[in-house]
Amino acid sequence: MLWIKAWHVVFMVTWFAGLFYLPRLFVYHASATDSAGIERFRVMERRLFAIMTIGAGLTAALGIWLLVINPALLGAGWMHAKLALLVLLVAYHVWCWRLLADFAAGRNVHPPAWYRWFNEVPSFLLIGIVLLVIAKPF
Repeated sequence: MLWIKAWHVVFMVTWFAGLFYLPRLFVYHASATDSAGIERFRVMERRLFAIMTIGAGLTAALGIWLLVINPALLGAGWMHAKLALLVLLVAYHVWCWRLLADFAAGRNVHPPAWYRWFNEVPSFLLIGIVLLVIAKPF
């Protein structure tokens, strides 16, 4: 079980690295004015999204495996809260995908400052998830 937990955390870190960096790329992409720069950001964003989606999928698969091994965790209040935050995190991931698609189609409607604020969302979700898992407050 410890090996599964360890890999779950490794892939969670991969996922969050992408969630932290992709919106930062959006900041730079929204500021870019030259066609070569815009195309470079499209490629970088697409590749990063693929890597972070693999990390998300493996994180989910290993998390489900952990719950199958220890289904009693589903009775814990902190796990319910963690899973609720996870739903928000998945929604954020999907929102990133939509923004990526908008950039790819040349339909960005947000200024760079909006993406700077958007980039903060996963930080709060990460803090909440880690505190719930480590402290198990309820």
